[in-house]
Amino acid sequence: MNFSDSEIVASIITENDYATTDKAEDADVIFLNTCSIRENAEQKVLNRLKQLQYLRKHRPGMILGVLGCMAERMKTSLLEEERMGMRVDMVAGPDSYRDLPRLLNDVESGHQAVNVILSSEETYADITPVRYASNGVSAFISIMRGCENFCSYCVVPFTRGKERSRDPESILEEALELFNMGFREVTLLGQNVNSYSWTNASAGKEWNFPMLMEAVARVNPLLRIRFATSHPKDMSDELLEVIAANENICRAIHLPAQSGSSAVLKRMNRKYNREDYLGRIEAIRRIIPQCAVSTDLIAGFCGETDQDHADTLSLMKEVGFDFAFMFKYSERPDTLAAKKLKDDVPDEVKSTRLQQIIELQNKLSLESNRADVGKIFEVLVEGRSRKSAKMVSGRNSQNKVVVFPDKDYKPGDYIKVKILECTSATLKGETAE
Repeated sequence: MNFSDSEIVASIITENDYATTDKAEDADVIFLNTCSIRENAEQKVLNRLKQLQYLRKHRPGMILGVLGCMAERMKTSLLEEERMGMRVDMVAGPDSYRDLPRLLNDVESGHQAVNVILSSEETYADITPVRYASNGVSAFISIMRGCENFCSYCVVPFTRGKERSRDPESILEEALELFNMGFREVTLLGQNVNSYSWTNASAGKEWNFPMLMEAVARVNPLLRIRFATSHPKDMSDELLEVIAANENICRAIHLPAQSGSSAVLKRMNRKYNREDYLGRIEAIRRIIPQCAVSTDLIAGFCGETDQDHADTLSLMKEVGFDFAFMFKYSERPDTLAAKKLKDDVPDEVKSTRLQQIIELQNKLSLESNRADVGKIFEVLVEGRSRKSAKMVSGRNSQNKVVVFPDKDYKPGDYIKVKILECTSATLKGETAE
């Protein structure tokens, strides 16, 4: 989502007499688009801000701004950090990007500038993002903003506001435009895409996420569709059936579990239990047999016992996740967990549990990839392999990276590849004649 937002920012700025540069030392303005979901992410931003002060000595007129969730959460306190060696000129929240030209004018007039007002309507639907750092093959389409699930550990509802969905016609227009530009894969983005909802009162039509997915899939059969991220409580059979019925909707679902313990899930306010989650996994396996499933897992949430942790490990084994994002719990200010629950799992215990989760997932990923050896997949070429100029790299429908010998393939080509070997992270193969 931050990557997509940065492309929106680039569009707004380039329409106001600025151009992008890939060298920080050449920049007149540097924006840091930030995340607040974990303390570690915020600490990286603060460290980066300190590093960027060095550039000011060589470019004294350089403007430094903080955007996104961290800007929304910390607000004006970021403008007051000069005593810590960090001078910030501008702070703008995720719904304030249209105001950036005015904020820049304020800064150029010698004033610090801030706009962190959350909107209940802003979706940036009319702004065409500048794909300034794209591979030319894959692109993001933001279909909704905000979140109202209020998981007890999560700061996103406070930094991105209420859920609001984009007009489906604007989404379909963007997908078609991207295809005509040569893109062959789009990822529909939202804090919880399953909650997508749009009502056209004049036409008497209501759209939900399965309907939107069906419509985007019809833009062109050569356009692959992915989506992120999903909430298990909203993963409907209707959506799974739409995926199964459309070959260009990728067979990969990211379904954050967060924990395998029903007791922990209740404290997390996830609105489902272990059995509910496994029921959704059963539905995925039944309706889309070749679907890969990835997840998010948190180690050491408030009150997590050894048994709770063992439940998470057993859930991982039972599901057999293909991939996972894994983190230690990090208390976030203003969340329900910070207000009502005690962060009582020692950090060394969190680290040990996280390492056990990582080690298990590495085994599961390797098992999943080994099961693909000998199979033939259609791979969308994204570019050269990072390790060899003689190899190209792309992903299959299951979102697995596939590397194979180059035969003058171009980014955007669909190639049938037979898998010969693998690691836990990569499939390796040869063109299937």
